Amino acid sequence: MSDSQIIWLDGELVDKVDAKISVFDHGLLYGDGIFEGIRFYNGRVFRLEEHIERLFLSARAILLKMTWTEQEVCDIVRDTIRANKLSDGYVRLVVTRGSGGLGLNPYLCEKPSMFCIAASIQLYPEEFYANGLELITCSTRRPSHATLSPQVKSLNYLNNIMAKVECIKAGVMEGLMLNEEGTVAECTGDTVFIVKNGTIITPKISDGALDGITRSVIFDLCEKLDITIVEDTITRYDVYTSDECFLTGTAAEVIPVVKVDDRPIGDGTPGELFRVLLAAFREEAVTTGTEIA
Repeated sequence: MSDSQIIWLDGELVDKVDAKISVFDHGLLYGDGIFEGIRFYNGRVFRLEEHIERLFLSARAILLKMTWTEQEVCDIVRDTIRANKLSDGYVRLVVTRGSGGLGLNPYLCEKPSMFCIAASIQLYPEEFYANGLELITCSTRRPSHATLSPQVKSLNYLNNIMAKVECIKAGVMEGLMLNEEGTVAECTGDTVFIVKNGTIITPKISDGALDGITRSVIFDLCEKLDITIVEDTITRYDVYTSDECFLTGTAAEVIPVVKVDDRPIGDGTPGELFRVLLAAFREEAVTTGTEIA
């Protein structure tokens, strides 16, 4: 990240040193807010409208009243990227409940606050796309739908952070997260897919998986490529005995997994369907999307 960086904050483009929020902001005090992570490639924002639609659905789910239209937010994302003179990178778009009192009452927050950050990103070094990731199973579980829907991309990410800490202490970059029933939900920051006998399988939304934007792109690509893909409940046994395993996410794109809990996946190398989908995804990413200019 360069020393000079421009942030969009509540209607103004400001230098990052001037991008400040109140200590009374409910996003800071209580994790009361929502966010989206968005990629842009080759001067185009990938699946911008889908990301902004999901942001607004998250806001509706937590009764956060947006004071911008979806089109205005799309324009804000593009303005921020242009201000930073970037053609490839990552956007973090955050909406908080706004500044209020020290109590939990969200209605004491007069208006929401929004900021948009655009920067270069490389979540995983390129060698992991060539050689694959090793995963562990985290003891930290995904929250259930009965607590808060996993479909809400909220600022309260402590659950995922504690699972990530387990990964770091184990010397790996990602880990499986299970739901209350002990079946696979997703990873700390990515969606998980396995391959068995030529069929791609990913956990159902009802099992705690986020209905991710990249996840939906994989479904679209599989339809185009005539690859069978289904949603189903997945156990750790299913992962251990799969022919392939790969993860998807906005920042990660499509990345292979070659070992889980010290068990090799398939022959212990990235699989063929992963390679096909990574190539197809990257082609889709650099040739489609909303123009930044």
